[in-house]
Amino acid sequence: MAGVAIDPMTEGEVVDHVVAALKRGEGGHLVTPNIDISRIVARDERARGFVEGADLAVADGMPLVWAARLLGTPLPGRVAGADLIWSLSEAAAFYRHPVYLLGGPAGAAVQAACELVGRHPKLMIAGVDAPPYGFEDDPESYARVRDAVIAAAPRLVFVGLGFPKQERLIASLRRDLPGTWFVGCGSAIAFAAGTVRRAPAWMRRGGLEWLFRLTREPGRLARRYLVDDLPYALGLLVVSLLRGLFS
Repeated sequence: MAGVAIDPMTEGEVVDHVVAALKRGEGGHLVTPNIDISRIVARDERARGFVEGADLAVADGMPLVWAARLLGTPLPGRVAGADLIWSLSEAAAFYRHPVYLLGGPAGAAVQAACELVGRHPKLMIAGVDAPPYGFEDDPESYARVRDAVIAAAPRLVFVGLGFPKQERLIASLRRDLPGTWFVGCGSAIAFAAGTVRRAPAWMRRGGLEWLFRLTREPGRLARRYLVDDLPYALGLLVVSLLRGLFS
């Protein structure tokens, strides 16, 4: 769908899959495509390779859920990175798997760690880091970020640097931490920290989370949502409807 293979899994099934793999000593990469990621993947072959190379890809966006339904291949529902950071951390706390938080605005990773531990007191935080913008272009800064994660030896890493930047770093880290699961989670760290407010549940269910975020950050998000993503989403739904009708 939209050039992306989506795994038809619930949030609970994703957590079970990751936990089972960790018990076997196996790492992996979980990617959560939404409309913005799908749009990037459609025009960027290297970005598409990051999604295709992931061990799990779940739909973090209601338009993808709707498109799958129109195609006649329905998904169980949306599985958002902003939800997975809580449910996977709960499982990590229970099984004593150390967690690393990487990304978000300054201070967000520390605050997110406090919030997660507050809800799950047994959660082990192996480390937190919020690299400055453009760190990936400075070899010394990039090496520092990589080395810190590797030295911490976490079993679960949430990487919230935006797509595809976070996937490039994950691909590099997996070679050194083959038994670790990496979750490309976008803004999930900022959401968990409370520095960015999530839309009410009814807006999330109705596919209106983008509108809620747009009203709060119009300067940063207007072009992405209104000029880039909205036309792409409408086109995807129309194409999915036609393919579903005539397949």
